[in-house]
Amino acid sequence: MKKMIFTVLALVGLVNAAELKNMSFEEYLSKFDYKERETMKIKTPDMLVLIEEGKAILVDVRFREEFEVWHMNFAINIPLNELQKRLNELPKDKLIITACPHNDRSNIARLFLVQNGYNAKYLNDGLLKTADFLRGDNAKEFLDEYRANKEKK
Repeated sequence: MKKMIFTVLALVGLVNAAELKNMSFEEYLSKFDYKERETMKIKTPDMLVLIEEGKAILVDVRFREEFEVWHMNFAINIPLNELQKRLNELPKDKLIITACPHNDRSNIARLFLVQNGYNAKYLNDGLLKTADFLRGDNAKEFLDEYRANKEKK
């Protein structure tokens, strides 16, 4: 029953990364506030800055076929149904940002990562809005910064 409750919470985005392991569901609900509601998610512009700086990793949790058809070149693909087996591919010293076209699967992935000790957020506006944002000048500016920071390392 508890797992089902957490799954439902993940779908609506109500799980706190820092306190999930240490709190009962009832305690968490009683402490849930607007600040927590914002902490668990991230928007495209903020995500891009963290990726440019090398502080975050974008994990696309769509099925492999979806990823092959189109994807962000700076993302890694770990489908939601493979996440448990592939946890060792993710560093614990960076923010993990989970993403899918909207945010349903990324919400579930975030919850799983948090339960396993990762600092994780889900991409609130989803990959479709990210693709829309990364057009023209925004795409060029992002790529220039991203490449420059990769070369420094």
